[in-house]
Amino acid sequence: MDCDWKKIVQPVMERYTETTDGSFIEPKESALVWHHQDADPDFGSCQAKELLDHLESVLANEPVVVRRGQQIVEVKPQGVSKGIVVENLISTMRSQGKSPDFLFCIGDDRSDEDMFESIARLVDNPSIPPIAEVFACTVGLKPSKAKYYLDDTPEVIKLLQGLATASVGSKYAHTLEDEDV
Repeated sequence: MDCDWKKIVQPVMERYTETTDGSFIEPKESALVWHHQDADPDFGSCQAKELLDHLESVLANEPVVVRRGQQIVEVKPQGVSKGIVVENLISTMRSQGKSPDFLFCIGDDRSDEDMFESIARLVDNPSIPPIAEVFACTVGLKPSKAKYYLDDTPEVIKLLQGLATASVGSKYAHTLEDEDV
């Protein structure tokens, strides 16, 4: 994957990080994300809008998407999404005869909607083997493709702790690390 665009984005994000106390850059394999959740809310929001406009301008001819999310500005290649990742992961598992019997996807951002949509397509497609239990959940009550929601991050943590407790000692309990996916 061509990531030459990162050479353009990194210094721009660094400049905004230097002028916005509490902000930071999260480098990912196929994206760069500028976070401002720990910055002054008003100033961070203004800086995010300015950064978004700046990046859209300098990256106009690059094959990337610049988007603003929950206290972030993200730049990633076109055609890369959480939905595609989920579809590829499940497809790989199924091709190895290891179709999941439980699927839980949770997200708090617009970028998670393609993941929820992909999961819904997988569940509703009669030509592929069914996934026994599917839970798509958004954080915060808002319009979403997710069927369920939790109010906030503490509720997410409580749910995950409950799932972990319930699975401890189960003869079926294992992680993806146990699989060759």
